Amino acid sequence: MRCLHHQALPAGAAARRDPRDPRHRAATIGGTHLMSRMVKRTSRPKTPAADAKRGRPAPAQAASRVIREETPGSHLPAGATRTPGAPPASSDKRGKYVYCIVRADEALRFGPIGFGSPPGEVYTVLYEDIAAVVSDAPIEVLDATRENVLAHERVNEAVMRYQTVIPMSFGTVFKTRDDIVELLRGAHGAFQDVLSKMENKVEFGLKVLWDRDAMIRHIEHDDEDIRRLKSEIATQKGSTYFARVQYGRLVDGALQSRSEQYVSEIFEALRDVCVASRANKPIGDKMIMNAAFLVDRDREAAFDARVKNLGAKYDTLTFRYTGPWPPYNFVNIRLKLERAK
Repeated sequence: MRCLHHQALPAGAAARRDPRDPRHRAATIGGTHLMSRMVKRTSRPKTPAADAKRGRPAPAQAASRVIREETPGSHLPAGATRTPGAPPASSDKRGKYVYCIVRADEALRFGPIGFGSPPGEVYTVLYEDIAAVVSDAPIEVLDATRENVLAHERVNEAVMRYQTVIPMSFGTVFKTRDDIVELLRGAHGAFQDVLSKMENKVEFGLKVLWDRDAMIRHIEHDDEDIRRLKSEIATQKGSTYFARVQYGRLVDGALQSRSEQYVSEIFEALRDVCVASRANKPIGDKMIMNAAFLVDRDREAAFDARVKNLGAKYDTLTFRYTGPWPPYNFVNIRLKLERAK
């Protein structure tokens, strides 16, 4: 006998997890546990302090850069299709790897695009009007190798071309087809709710970077106090330790204020071309913004144009963005399989 439980994911947990990061494995083998969380529009980024507005973006020496990076699923993989059809024959000794949940009123097959060499056949396990998109897999925890993670993304993005998906975290394996049906039955209402909210929506990732050293030079040019202190350090005889500490604090504060100003203005500029947004933690000292945006499919061109306009306006910054993705940052589904005793 197996039990199905529903539990809300603790606030903030999804924000700390990057669903595309292979380190986050969501499943082990056993019965069924579901946690789902919908992420609504984030609040407007905090407005910078008034004194930050004194130093507006300085003219740049280099041309603006907006870099659109292709997702692994930008081109459909060879063999990708969507056709009605019964699932392929499979061994009871093999588990079922779940890529995503979709709406479906008949069994579907998506071709040999799944895990393995040669790639495994991808098909659906149906329950009423929803289905899990799966392929046969070993009953074990899959290694988060680049090849495996890309296979997971490839299937999600191929299926996304045809219909709305709820992407599952990497590593979700069930022992049997019946276990999947039990999940779909117990969480039917939750899955339908998420699918309705994600209908015709895709995710774009946006990272904004700057040249920190160049920005410090701009700040020194704009800020008289910092400029004077730097000059004193250069000409002072004897120890300059405390002066350098003060200089460092002033520069760090100015960088933080200017970064917050940029981020606030970028979020505001994209507000009317997206449905929702999520701010994730920047990585490294060159990245000032790491965000995800949920966009209606019919607004993709408007979002693209707006990002390019921002790249022209903020010519000291580099904009890197990817997509369309399945809505990884706006739907968090974790499955933990536990057999009831």
